[in-house]
Amino acid sequence: MLSKDDPLDQEATRIDVGKVAAPRIYLVRMMVFLIIAGFVVLILSPQIMSAFLSNPGLNGLIIGVLFIGALMAFRQVVRLFREVNWVNNFRLADPGIAFDKPPVLLAPMASMLRDRIGRMAITPQVMRSLLDSLAMRLDESHDISRYMTGLLVFLGLLGTFWGLLQTVSAVGATIQQLNVGTSDVGVIFEDLKSGLAAPLGGMGTAFSSSLFGLAGSLVLGFLDLQASQAQNRFYTDVEDWLSSVTDVSGGEEAPVRRAAAAAPAAPAVGVEVQQSIDRLARIISEAGPATGGASRAQTQAFADLAEGIQGLVQHIRNEQGALRELVANQARQQDDLSKLIDKLDTGSSSGGKRGGK
Repeated sequence: MLSKDDPLDQEATRIDVGKVAAPRIYLVRMMVFLIIAGFVVLILSPQIMSAFLSNPGLNGLIIGVLFIGALMAFRQVVRLFREVNWVNNFRLADPGIAFDKPPVLLAPMASMLRDRIGRMAITPQVMRSLLDSLAMRLDESHDISRYMTGLLVFLGLLGTFWGLLQTVSAVGATIQQLNVGTSDVGVIFEDLKSGLAAPLGGMGTAFSSSLFGLAGSLVLGFLDLQASQAQNRFYTDVEDWLSSVTDVSGGEEAPVRRAAAAAPAAPAVGVEVQQSIDRLARIISEAGPATGGASRAQTQAFADLAEGIQGLVQHIRNEQGALRELVANQARQQDDLSKLIDKLDTGSSSGGKRGGK
């Protein structure tokens, strides 16, 4: 057993941080729910078949939409496996490795981070951009399943109003066909019974379509709920992983801090370079008379080198001046901002006291 101080245990813990979990549990829930729904349909098959035959066309359309919506819900979950495998492989990959199957939902992330495989650090701005892109793609894939759920409800209501329209029309036609002038009551009831067959058929169309539409929306709604939870879990895991590799010090204040840190050291570097140039010039001047004319080319080359370095030193000094000015401006802005914040705090506290009185 590995102890907490074991290097292997620490390495395993470090590698496991940011791991994205596969959405297997959501896929299992969806399959179990469909199996239970199938058992219910099998038990109630005589009644369901009778209701289906009331309007086979519209009810068949509702079942077809339910089948397509269920396939799309499963597709939303299954496609996450590829994205999860890519993230986990990318997280633990060696620099320069190439993946055979690039991701689809994480295509912008793969494009932006393909040169940063392995240990890396991103800025909060890059992290926010990647998460926004992922959220937009997940929402686009989720909109179709939402539309399918609404379409099932619409088809159920359409069948309901269609059946009610048939019922009202048939009742009106039956009333008009009744011959109340005859004295035979049996004939009147026989005509009424035959005339009510069509309205009852319309009611069957209305209730059967409503039944299939609402039941289909219930099934598809549960599948869509599981797919949405799987996508949210995937998004959260990716966000946690990106948070673990985000450099919070790489924001807007980092250049100012680096400039402030470099400003005191820059003059010392310039002094060292100047001293090196002086030593080089002294060596050249001492070596000139000793070497004679045979080394004039080398002496000239050293002189040109010293002149070039002198120009570089001058450029560094100019950059030092600009850098010091930048640091001074940033310091003044920070002071002004601090004073403004103090004034706002003082004003809010005094306003609160007056309000309390």
